[in-house]
Amino acid sequence: MLAAPGVVRLPVIASDELPRAAAAVRAGAMPLGSIWAIEGAKPLDAAGGRALLDGARLAALHMLRRRSSAELDVQAREDALRAALRGDGTAQEIRFRLGLPEGPPLTLLGFAPAMYGLDRTGPAVVRLGSAAARHWAAVHDRAAVATVGRTVYTLLPQARPAEARRLAEQAVAALGRILETPLCAAVSRPGDSPASLPELRAEVDDILRVTTASADTPAVAELADTHAQVLLLHFADELSRRPRLRHPGIDAMLEHDRTRHTGYAASVAAWLDAVGNVGEAAQRLTVHPNTLKYRLRRARELFGIDLGHRDVRLSCWLQLRLAGRDAGTPPAPEPEP
Repeated sequence: MLAAPGVVRLPVIASDELPRAAAAVRAGAMPLGSIWAIEGAKPLDAAGGRALLDGARLAALHMLRRRSSAELDVQAREDALRAALRGDGTAQEIRFRLGLPEGPPLTLLGFAPAMYGLDRTGPAVVRLGSAAARHWAAVHDRAAVATVGRTVYTLLPQARPAEARRLAEQAVAALGRILETPLCAAVSRPGDSPASLPELRAEVDDILRVTTASADTPAVAELADTHAQVLLLHFADELSRRPRLRHPGIDAMLEHDRTRHTGYAASVAAWLDAVGNVGEAAQRLTVHPNTLKYRLRRARELFGIDLGHRDVRLSCWLQLRLAGRDAGTPPAPEPEP
């Protein structure tokens, strides 16, 4: 019926049914719906058929106009959310443009393809943005969706933390099946005002920076789930911006290991990971405890690293933790471009 150019008459299936006629509502070759008529005892004549087709054409105009209006509204809300995430506009302006109800809370969700998945390129994010817009239109009529860079953000007004997380888990499962790629979602803390959206976005970005880089993290996470990793990433960012804050002895030790094939950094890191337990650290390194003690003593002599001071131990452990492979410890996730 949707493919037929004119009126289609449907056969009677049950004895108590009346004959029916139908015409497809189309915009060009794209079907939009259909119009049905019960013919009764007397079938439609030529004039009735023309009236049914005219009605279908008129319905198509109204449906296209309504669809265009809805698409314009979605685009306007996307632009408004994107501006709010940048911090543009007052809280009152943002609330008006997004049609937000009065009162908290506001929860921001972020969705991104996992780095360890099949695809995290532009096309994957575009498909994710389109699929997310359709998903949230059906699930939460007040949600606003916007794609910025590699992340698709969804603003949920008046959603409590448990509800927001449940909706995020449902979205990850549904969108992951559609896109056939692993997805990660971040759930922000509740915000009190639209003016807090830039801060909520920063929180979501921090969480996704951790979870999209590792399959060992939960697919849907809050800051409490990733706090330690987020803190390490910020520490790494600060050292990258201000390399003068690095302990010169750590850099010298790593360079010494690299050029002379020694294992001072791995030895110091293992000892710190074992909280000063020489036997446990030596076992991890598969060396004799006396060998480890010798390396620790030489690290102090060669590079000026005083492991007897707790603040120095913390500073060295952080830098060695971030040095990752060179120090023989798991590397920190790479910052997202």
